[in-house]
Amino acid sequence: MGRAALFQMTSGISPQDNAAALVSAIGAAKSAGAAMLFTPEMSGLIDRKRERAAPNIVPESEDRVLAAVREAAAREGIWVHLGSLAVRPPASQHDARFANRAFVIDDTGEVRARYDKIHMFDVDLATGETWRESNAYAPGDRVVTIETPLGLLGLAICYDIRFPALFEALGRARCDLIAAPAAFTVPTGTAHWHLMQRARAVEASAFVLSAAQVGRHEDGRETYGHSLAVDPWGEILLDLGGERAGLGFVEIDPARIAEVRAQLPSLANRRDIAK
Repeated sequence: MGRAALFQMTSGISPQDNAAALVSAIGAAKSAGAAMLFTPEMSGLIDRKRERAAPNIVPESEDRVLAAVREAAAREGIWVHLGSLAVRPPASQHDARFANRAFVIDDTGEVRARYDKIHMFDVDLATGETWRESNAYAPGDRVVTIETPLGLLGLAICYDIRFPALFEALGRARCDLIAAPAAFTVPTGTAHWHLMQRARAVEASAFVLSAAQVGRHEDGRETYGHSLAVDPWGEILLDLGGERAGLGFVEIDPARIAEVRAQLPSLANRRDIAK
């Protein structure tokens, strides 16, 4: 049994302010007995004005938010899943687009895993919202898992939740929990957020922990919130709502994973389907 903390944020256009909020949450999570803190997609910066945002998107080695989180994790002695940061690639890399990158940081401040979002949010919504994430961000191409104090953790980010093949791979890896940090739009969140989180938990027979952005941001966008923890049976254990930022806590019980997989061994029963 281990305690996880989910941090629901309203990230803004100042990396310094966002870093301060993250550091405060790390301290509060540790004080409340959490073994690991989970934060949303784009924890370090939300700014859709590219000319203003660009100077704040730097190589990983220069990122002040990442440095502050690593230092706080080491000081407090807690693991952190930093949901994602916008990271500039090395100058030598052929594709000059940014990476939307998640980090798993251990209780000594070391980066233990990195995951680049695979599926880009390129959509035209009926509300008039248009997003072309692939214009600015290069997709990742690697499934990532990492052992943590809470069990084997699989990594996903936001729009990835709509693509079952990634979660099938994480299920085959026998992940105990999957992180799906997000900055979901309100229309898509209202329609699909809870449904997809629960479905992915059931498919993988794993806990799904999804820290989310919430509310009206400085750049004018609005995000859905409802940071969720879902158990392997699809039951919602925690929902932080759609109104405000804050911390929530959930107990991760490995016995629940074993219980569900014994009752409904879908991972063992899965067959390859001929094409």
